[in-house]
Amino acid sequence: MEITIENFTKRFGDLTVIDKMNLKILEGEMLALLGPSGCGKSTTLFTICGILRADFGRIFFGNTDVSDIPAQMRNVGVVFQSYALYPHMSVFENIAFPLKVKKESKHIIQQKVRDIAELVHIEKLLDRRPEQLSGGQQQRVALARALIRKPNILLLDEPLANLDAKLRLEMRSEIRRIQLETGISAVLVTHDQVEAMSMYDRIAIMNEGKILQVTTPSEMYENPTNDFVASFLGNPPIVFVDAEINNKMVSIVNGSIKFDAPEKLSNKINSSKIRLGIRPENFQPNNPIKLPGTLAFVETQGREYLYDVKLDDGSILRSIQSSASKKSEQDNQINWGINPDTILYFDSDGNRI
Repeated sequence: MEITIENFTKRFGDLTVIDKMNLKILEGEMLALLGPSGCGKSTTLFTICGILRADFGRIFFGNTDVSDIPAQMRNVGVVFQSYALYPHMSVFENIAFPLKVKKESKHIIQQKVRDIAELVHIEKLLDRRPEQLSGGQQQRVALARALIRKPNILLLDEPLANLDAKLRLEMRSEIRRIQLETGISAVLVTHDQVEAMSMYDRIAIMNEGKILQVTTPSEMYENPTNDFVASFLGNPPIVFVDAEINNKMVSIVNGSIKFDAPEKLSNKINSSKIRLGIRPENFQPNNPIKLPGTLAFVETQGREYLYDVKLDDGSILRSIQSSASKKSEQDNQINWGINPDTILYFDSDGNRI
């Protein structure tokens, strides 16, 4: 089902948490609400499901305006960060609870619970209590309970936050598998950009109650709309370098390094202070525009090494390279380069040029 949010505003007292948000969640897609803590992600999620009410604006499920419909009548499946399982009930009873509320027959409940348990791979755990389950198993139970009522949309609030690294990796693929098999529209709140880049059809990145950009993960990484979006995606993160453009030439490192501005840039700006966004994978030994510096730090990341290089003006660039090209900290003079075609250019206000 397609979900449409129009001019959504939410206030708590004098504080505006969400300001005139517009967002469309496409039928059958999995969308991430990504952003720092306090940006309004969970508020948006809880307003979609009806736990919170919008102060202004409308929410549509398909063509139906649900803005004034109570949460229990919206047919939304929600998985909370804490999973919110009933400790005194078995796994079977937890999953069956929404059907019992609807007064489904015992036979139908039995069949539906076993079907959904097979989908999420917990069919052998139905007699256990929540305290007898691992974090990943508890999450599967919460997913099963949310899905058993065949909701219009599935909402997940930081569902991987309480899991260790290995379980997070496993459950990322499991949640995506289940979403694809059911074909349900899903929205997941996260502040983890690795999670967002790996799981979703699209990402909506938020800051201070506003959506800054909505697009596919690869498009957002390659073409961020501003420096906030660029800095929030990528691990290791992007580095920004102050620069000037004059007479179609870009100068950096206090004017000691100059190169031709790309045509798309020189046609827009003739003279101005700008910022360059340089990702670690694009600061490499074989790139043409050399930036001499001193190796300041080396970090081992398994198959790769992360280098911090201090330039002559004191700014730091990062480079990530395979272990085959490892340099020692004793060999500290660096003459690696950048490629103008891979640089992201931003104006003084942080907007993409």
